[in-house]
Amino acid sequence: MIKPHGSDKLNPLYVADDAKRAALLKEAEGLPKLLVCSQAAANAVMMGSGYFNPLTGFMSLADAVSVCATMKTTGGLFFPTPIVNVVPDASAIGNAKRIALLDPNVAGNPVIAVQDVASIDEATDAQMATMTKQAYGTDDPAHPGVAAFNGTGKFFISGDIQVLNYSYFAADFPGTFKTAMEIRDIIAKHGWNKVCAFQTRNPMHRAHEELVRICMDRVGCDGAVIHMLLGKLKKGDIPADVRDAAIRKMAELYFPANTVEITGYGFDMLYSGPREAVLHALFRQNMGCTHLIVGRDHAGVGDYYGAFEAQEIFHTDMVKGQLEIEIFEADHTAWSNVVGEVIMMREAPEGHKKEDFVFLSGTKVREMLAAGTALPPEFARPEVAEILMKFYQSEAAS
Repeated sequence: MIKPHGSDKLNPLYVADDAKRAALLKEAEGLPKLLVCSQAAANAVMMGSGYFNPLTGFMSLADAVSVCATMKTTGGLFFPTPIVNVVPDASAIGNAKRIALLDPNVAGNPVIAVQDVASIDEATDAQMATMTKQAYGTDDPAHPGVAAFNGTGKFFISGDIQVLNYSYFAADFPGTFKTAMEIRDIIAKHGWNKVCAFQTRNPMHRAHEELVRICMDRVGCDGAVIHMLLGKLKKGDIPADVRDAAIRKMAELYFPANTVEITGYGFDMLYSGPREAVLHALFRQNMGCTHLIVGRDHAGVGDYYGAFEAQEIFHTDMVKGQLEIEIFEADHTAWSNVVGEVIMMREAPEGHKKEDFVFLSGTKVREMLAAGTALPPEFARPEVAEILMKFYQSEAAS
């Protein structure tokens, strides 16, 4: 199986030993408490799950600055985005060497991790501005990732962590949330050698389904892992439970048995386009996949990034050769009335016109489903559309 990034073995930061975990929870009662932001809590979950291997904790300000500029920490570890614990005020910590991190996303704010405090550094306005521009490619405050990164404070608290739980993800999505270790075990159990990962924060329609199939066929994959984001999204995105039901129905009816696994991970979307695409590749390697499908406008939002910028970044000197996972570069896919199947647009036959494709905008899809109008079968599987229609109609009625 493909090696994890940065080490021979996966080193998840979740404390699996019950006695050790109980002792840490007891210790946490007497430690200074810090209510972290949602992104920091999600970072802890990703480190606990093994996805952010080989990190042992939160990066320092110096590492964050270096990662934003060069995609490497000060120690030379390749990492595309800063994994940080940033707060507006660190005075409550004082000179403490260990602190308990409280989860903002669970009622009662339980302890999610215990952190060793290696350093507390305040970023300057200039550093925040530079990091924002480098990591997100924009400093527009309307960009949801930019708003989140700049809205959590400027005090960077670095240090190793011991993760005590997976926040709300394991409880709310018991059949879907999987750690990198668990996915590696699933891949091994199937006996898959070549495995492609498909990243999604949306339901899968015919175009997405066929894209997975095209990749599997051309690469020669034994299996595919559909890996959906379960964390915080932007307003208007479809809730994870609805996406989960729709994707499971699609896989159950339209893929051969034992060729697809439906899983999810706990993270807050960054919407940072090319940088996030590289992060997606890194943690898909950590979970055992050999290929990642990167399509048009991967991990983007609005018009901030070029259509294929998330593919182009893998060919830059900064990224090339840093990961073992391979990228399957995909074009926009849609049903062709000329060919009679879903194809990649760049592979349309000569003379094929744009109007020969069956394409619906997200707005049009939402309007049709809310009104109870069936989507064209060339665009969406009827069983999938039915699940989504129930959701949109309930939303319209509330």
